[in-house]
Amino acid sequence: MKVLVAGANGHTGRLLIEHLANHSDHHPYALVRDEDQAKELRKLGAAEVIVADLEDFQIELTKGMDAVIFAAGSGSKTGPDKTIAVDQEGAKKLVDAAFRSGVKHFVMLSAMGADEPQGPIEHYLAAKQIADDYLKNSGLTYTIVRPGLLSHDAPTGKIELATKIELLEDRAIPRADVAHVLAATLDIENTHNKVFEILSGDKKIEQALDIF
Repeated sequence: MKVLVAGANGHTGRLLIEHLANHSDHHPYALVRDEDQAKELRKLGAAEVIVADLEDFQIELTKGMDAVIFAAGSGSKTGPDKTIAVDQEGAKKLVDAAFRSGVKHFVMLSAMGADEPQGPIEHYLAAKQIADDYLKNSGLTYTIVRPGLLSHDAPTGKIELATKIELLEDRAIPRADVAHVLAATLDIENTHNKVFEILSGDKKIEQALDIF
């Protein structure tokens, strides 16, 4: 499949491009805001780099794509306005474009807590909740993945997956494992039209997704 990856130059996005290129039969198309990022993404395996701003794009970015994975984010150093513009409204615009283009599957990288936004990052979780709900009501086949705290640790290839997981302070999940999960949902129909949380665990990723 041709897979558009929004947020391809982010920490998780880059790992996702690399995983799709090296561990799947799919062709990743990297969506970024800066042309200067293209060379490195091609080295990671991007079939093509598409330069556009999720806050204001005019072209039909999803035309010809079989799947879309939204892994974009405004970043931890931005305020609520930027979070709404990218994580909420940018996601909604891409969902609309995917629907118009007949995309078969839209995968959303969300976050644990998006079902009940509260705490110091409430504005971020609220934006994720709105984007998630918009996707669920879009008519697209969807998968919404909500990881807990992200780390830069080496991947384990194993996760805990459930509709709701108790989040403890010392629990996290490597970004590479999140990228693996996002990629695997493209091939495992059991994940279609489902929302789930993930943390590091003891089940192999494909097994956890297949039996959920």
